[in-house]
Amino acid sequence: MPRRTSPKDLQNWDDVHDLEHIVKDKRSEKRATPAKGRRRNRRYEKRLLNGQIDELNTDLDDLELSQGDRA
Repeated sequence: MPRRTSPKDLQNWDDVHDLEHIVKDKRSEKRATPAKGRRRNRRYEKRLLNGQIDELNTDLDDLELSQGDRA
C-alpha cells in the first residue's frame, strides 16, 4: 500500500501542474464510492497548495527581515 501524500512531496511550484499524479489515495479500494476518493484527493491537493503558499510567505518574510537589517 503506498503511503499518503504529504506536503513535503511537493518540492516546488513546477510540480503544481502534476498534482493529479502526485496525490495518491492509499485507500482507494476501501472507499465506498469513487466520488469519495476524488473528494479526498481534492482535499489533499488543497493541503499541498496551501503548504506551498505558507512556505513562500515564510520565505518572503525572511527576505524582508534580512533586507531590513541592511537598511
